[in-house]
Amino acid sequence: MTSQAQAASPLPNVRGLVFLAFPLHPAKRPAEDRAQHLLHVQIPMLFLQGTRDEFAELMLLKVVVARLGQFATLKLFEEADHSFHVPARSGSNDASVLREIAETTASWIGQLV
Repeated sequence: MTSQAQAASPLPNVRGLVFLAFPLHPAKRPAEDRAQHLLHVQIPMLFLQGTRDEFAELMLLKVVVARLGQFATLKLFEEADHSFHVPARSGSNDASVLREIAETTASWIGQLV
């Protein structure tokens, strides 16, 4: 909702938006409609996304991020789902994924300020 507000009229003092598992489309119904407003956002955006997120088909999300150009950064979390849960077979665990999300976000924010 914040991105929609930012697209409609720049919000005061907002310097960037972070999306944790952007819900690009309903599960098993790939589409890009929910991202159209992002073309009007003129501040940096960080997309943190699991590669197994059923609400964001990866190839579609990559197209959206590419279309946003210099304003968008995509950070993928291998084997993570929409809740950033990773299966044991991934060799990772939820805590390490969450730690990487926090570190990535902090570093990105640090570059903005």
